[in-house]
Amino acid sequence: MIVARFVSRVRILTVVCIVCAVVIVGRLYVLQILHGDMYAARANAQFTPPQNPLLDRNNIFFTDSSGASIAAATMRRVGTSTLEKRFYPGGSLAAHALGFVAYNNDDVQKGRYGLERYYDQTLTQPSENLYANFFVELFGTAQTLLTGEDERGSLVTTIEPSVQAELERTLSLYEKDWNPTLSGGIIMDPKTGEIIAMAVSPTFDLNAFGQEKNASVFSNPLVQDVYEMGSIIKPLTVAAGLDSGRITEASTYNDTGCFEVDQKKICNFDGRARGVVPMQEVLSQSLNLGVAHVAAKMGPAIMREYFLDRYKLGVETGIDLPSEGHGLVGNIDKPAARAVEYSTASFGQGLALTPIATVRALAALANGGKLITPHLGKAIRFDSGRSRTLSWESDTQVIKPETATAVSRMLTLVVDEALANGTIKIERHSVAAKTGTAQIANPGGGGYYTDRFLHSFFGYFPSFDAQFIVFLFALEPKGAPFASQTLAPPFHALTKFLINYYNVPPDR
Repeated sequence: MIVARFVSRVRILTVVCIVCAVVIVGRLYVLQILHGDMYAARANAQFTPPQNPLLDRNNIFFTDSSGASIAAATMRRVGTSTLEKRFYPGGSLAAHALGFVAYNNDDVQKGRYGLERYYDQTLTQPSENLYANFFVELFGTAQTLLTGEDERGSLVTTIEPSVQAELERTLSLYEKDWNPTLSGGIIMDPKTGEIIAMAVSPTFDLNAFGQEKNASVFSNPLVQDVYEMGSIIKPLTVAAGLDSGRITEASTYNDTGCFEVDQKKICNFDGRARGVVPMQEVLSQSLNLGVAHVAAKMGPAIMREYFLDRYKLGVETGIDLPSEGHGLVGNIDKPAARAVEYSTASFGQGLALTPIATVRALAALANGGKLITPHLGKAIRFDSGRSRTLSWESDTQVIKPETATAVSRMLTLVVDEALANGTIKIERHSVAAKTGTAQIANPGGGGYYTDRFLHSFFGYFPSFDAQFIVFLFALEPKGAPFASQTLAPPFHALTKFLINYYNVPPDR
């Protein structure tokens, strides 16, 4: 009995010793191998104290199509100095999504824009630990290694670097052709909300941001700014009408070219009457009167329910980027709103939305009717070697799956037969898409400019099992009045690139 008890205690002690040894060896590996350069810098800094605290920051990674991690932001020594600074291997690649690290009227470097700011606490180490005793760190982190309580680590993102580079190249070519004030694009998985690429033009070099004279170039208009999006909102209006049962795909209306509501004249883009028109032609010909008819059939309460409560066009998406704006939907966010406000909202005027909120709502057409959370963070990778997959708010069913299928069918016909006269149709792959051309409001004199427009475009494919949704927009492009002229070609080029790069199988 005594011998058995002794043997049992020896075994327990042996297990404890093994665990402690594993913890110590693991921590030595982290301190000496993974962070060896950093501690060498700390040691040198004790002989020549730096003017500002040493930067101690974890990495950010892109994720390529094979699942491999590619460095997006890391630490690098400055010339012959023993100190390290933030370095972005891609230069300007994904600049508006990544953001950068900088001082801001203090002696501490922090993330100032983009993911660097949003995940600042995860990416940085507390400054009070920079000169902690080696053995305190060695033995004091055993609990962290065992329990995983320390949430600081490197960020793995959903951004695919080759797709990101292609989107930026596309916007650069667009800028040369059409000279917009601003342009941007988002490529997203509509089922998961993973953002594969996000770009803005003009952009900047993350390693030389101090050379920029205008700090406004650092902000991300895709997330922070709002715009009247125009006709890409029409599919959401049609979807609401179908989902609520107020119209069917076979419904028709009498198109008179223009009509008056609340003493305001509303017209089709060309003012031309078309007589009795089916719902398909409302999208194929982008008829303002058609969606205004759908809005009237729904009535204010139903339209508010879909636009505000279901599509959530007036609230933030929850994307993991700082300073997200919210839509300006006051025109219809009140029971006493006039009928004209609902009419104009039906074709994307009078409501100002962030591009990311617009993409989230449109993605519901591509994923079977669910509202997802757009995001760029994929996982946190810890020094111990383990990682934690980031989780996002659960999908919410906002329209019926059969409604999403019906609208996808209609938008596929738009591409096959109407958009650019069917010249951008892809024979073996179904693509659903819609253009948008919106007048730009005149903040000084009221009303709208007659010669300034915002062009927008969205599409997804394959139409009935979408892997990608692509959104493009341009502010004040020069030389063409309609988005179908300026944005259809770059959308077509991006679609073909994604099909080839991801080897998307034909679906028809």
